[in-house]
Amino acid sequence: MLDRPIAIPGDQGGHAGFLVEQRELAAEAEQTDARREGEEQDDRRPLAAPLPGRRLRWTLAPGHAATIDRVNVLEATRRAMGRALAALDVEPELVLTDFVKLEGLRCPQRNLVRGDQRSATVAAASIIAKVTRDRIMAEADREYPQYGFGRHKGYATQEHLAALSVHGPCPLHRRTFNGVAVQQELFSIIADEE
Repeated sequence: MLDRPIAIPGDQGGHAGFLVEQRELAAEAEQTDARREGEEQDDRRPLAAPLPGRRLRWTLAPGHAATIDRVNVLEATRRAMGRALAALDVEPELVLTDFVKLEGLRCPQRNLVRGDQRSATVAAASIIAKVTRDRIMAEADREYPQYGFGRHKGYATQEHLAALSVHGPCPLHRRTFNGVAVQQELFSIIADEE
């Protein structure tokens, strides 16, 4: 078993908010039949608490909506992963990803299809990233309460899409995402007519 595997999944989120890449350096890698935590935000918070008796190090690297719009969500994910890896204070022996290949690593990598279901290390890193993103979106709800980010965390729910149709996009919205792009175009036309 490797002493320093590193898992690098993240949460790419929905129509609004940050992409959060999380790197967890685990004492050991395990295979598991972990159930997918999906979008069940309330159920995953307790899972993000530190594991007793485990020596873990982790870093977070957010990707902003403007970057996602400029370079696409996959490239923004890779860039955030690279920043999170660079922030670690140790060199990993193996990098596990949730099926995102990284270039230029000095160690081997395994890009697992459904990595959060196949590896406890990837699942733990994914949960921490999602809980962090949920917290960021709850804070965004205070600045932009009209969108309901505290409830839907930026995902494309009916409530969120309805708020977009009334208020248009805010700076947190990913303008290249389909439902947001339509609303941005509509609000641009209305602004031009005024």
